[in-house]
Amino acid sequence: MPAAGARVAAPNLTGVAMPNLRFLLAALLLIPVTVAAQAPPAVDVGPYIRRHSFEDMVVSPTGQYLAATVPLEDRTGLVVLRRDTLEVTARFTLGKDTHFLDLTWVSPERLLASIAEAHGSRDQPSLTGELFGVDADGRNQRMLVGYRAEINPQASRLTTANADAVIAFLVDDLPKEDNYVLIGVRPFVPDAYTRLERMDVRNGRRTPVTRVSAKYASFFTDNASRVRVAVGVDGGNASQLFHRANDDAEWVLINDENKTGRIESPIGFSADDRVLYLLSQMPEGPDALIAWDSVTGERSPVLRHAWADPYDVLYAMGNNNIPVGLGWAVGNQPELGFVAPEHPDAMVYRMLEKAFPGHRVAVTSTTDDGRIALLHLSNGTTPGEFFLFDIANRKADHLASAAEWIDPSAMGEVRAIELKARDGLTLRGKLTLPPGSDGRGLPMVVLPHGGPFGVFDDFSYDFESQLLARAGYAVLQVNFRGSGGYGRAFQHAGARQWGRTMQDDLTDATKWAVSEGIADGGRICIYGASYGAYASLMGVAREPELYRCAVGYVGVYDLPQMVRDDSGDSASMATFARQWVGRPEDLDAVSPNRLAGNIRVPVFLAWGGEDEIAKPAHSRAMERALAGAGVPVETLYYRNESHGFYTAEHKREYYAKLLDFLARHIGG
Repeated sequence: MPAAGARVAAPNLTGVAMPNLRFLLAALLLIPVTVAAQAPPAVDVGPYIRRHSFEDMVVSPTGQYLAATVPLEDRTGLVVLRRDTLEVTARFTLGKDTHFLDLTWVSPERLLASIAEAHGSRDQPSLTGELFGVDADGRNQRMLVGYRAEINPQASRLTTANADAVIAFLVDDLPKEDNYVLIGVRPFVPDAYTRLERMDVRNGRRTPVTRVSAKYASFFTDNASRVRVAVGVDGGNASQLFHRANDDAEWVLINDENKTGRIESPIGFSADDRVLYLLSQMPEGPDALIAWDSVTGERSPVLRHAWADPYDVLYAMGNNNIPVGLGWAVGNQPELGFVAPEHPDAMVYRMLEKAFPGHRVAVTSTTDDGRIALLHLSNGTTPGEFFLFDIANRKADHLASAAEWIDPSAMGEVRAIELKARDGLTLRGKLTLPPGSDGRGLPMVVLPHGGPFGVFDDFSYDFESQLLARAGYAVLQVNFRGSGGYGRAFQHAGARQWGRTMQDDLTDATKWAVSEGIADGGRICIYGASYGAYASLMGVAREPELYRCAVGYVGVYDLPQMVRDDSGDSASMATFARQWVGRPEDLDAVSPNRLAGNIRVPVFLAWGGEDEIAKPAHSRAMERALAGAGVPVETLYYRNESHGFYTAEHKREYYAKLLDFLARHIGG
């Protein structure tokens, strides 16, 4: 097997080299694969903003086909290929802002995909509740369930048998039945209840199976495809977990967050279906893997990291319902732990860990016989490599690269960091250094993530931090309180702390980097998008002497208005806004547009006119407030962009302006 980090040549599986596969798919989907030629700037942003060749890839149950998603400018394409010849048998896209997620082979010849929408490159795709089916040969394309009655991709009419206002999601692909699946369905209204239904994957016809008395419920099945578990929320957004012994039994509440303080999420059953495995939030510290005996009701701890939440669930080869272990994102290569270390599949995962050191190795799918697995390798310097792994013969063949133009050896080093906040809370994150740097006395960009709650900066490839490192900057990404990845207490410590202790964590991390000699204290800028943009403007408002500039990209800057807007969406959103952000009357003091008079350094703002998440009014008000306070402010606005820029030329202009702004104020 190849050494980690090596640029692996694609095997000639059928006489077609893998780089040609990318260009073949590009031609078939009409994807532009080159960036318009022009004289390169000091740092060429093109390779960093270029869309990946592939995002997700899965192998069919018999191993005959591969299905892959292909990122386009404002949507995602779907492609099916024969594994032995790489012949493209199906290809299509849907409308603008429409993406395919969660590819699942529901039979050897039929593929099911969830549909999602994202309005801008910074918007995380949100499921629309539609399920799309297609045969491996491209026939019988059908929107099986969802709100859109018809779609017309590439001039072929697409209809649905169940055009109603519902949200649907796959529960079980029923491996022993080629024509049916189990799905969860709920009305397309706020605070809805979910019902479980059986659906024909050919025509979308559905019949009811069961329901449970919790809102937004999700259902889970055992190894025999019996519906045994459901999890949802009550009227106050508190988690509720239900279990039943069999299809004829009544649902029994086995965990109520109001009473236990825990949120528990099912991840699978033991091979004999007696033990239910749960990821359980603990009052303090990270989440734990718990084994719940469905006969005795006893809970037993199985696996728990010292400080990190589980990042990957490792399933048995050929059965994605039996957990055999967990992975924790604590560096470029996750730490692994196993339910039963002597399990044959545990030894396979250990072998992969040793074969690809320094990488996260994810099994995207396996054949039903458990003989072939499709692997995805990634880390802080590698966008993604796909391998086909012959489990029986312990042989991995390189299949494709997500971005073959990226040379991992030329990327900036990514280091794990740890420090103490002023109140003693341990903070963790990562530091990306310029290629070849000794990591001393550097100009630095502090890059707070968006979200903010539940999101965290992991050790996957981040094109922005690598671009900034290429330009000569150290890039500091700290998971401030409120971030995910470190347990319930750490996340809840950020509740109603926008601009307060969450901001203190960023300040403390910045000062730590200076004290460690990493950053030149006179050359630091803070930059972020969405919540990160808010944190950037709050950073220079609260610490006018610490930073030399600030950048806000598609940000929110008026918290009272944001809470009022969010609260109008539904009762659940109103509760969430009060619990996690605060009451509008308490938020003036932590709204950057009300604090422009405190800001003394230049600011660069960028936003899109169609942004429904961080509405354009936020950026316009921030610009006016800065100008009124005499603060130098530069702006970039595109009327037809949304929550993050899609268009390649817009992205190129934005990042060129960003690098120019940074160079003028902190060097690099």
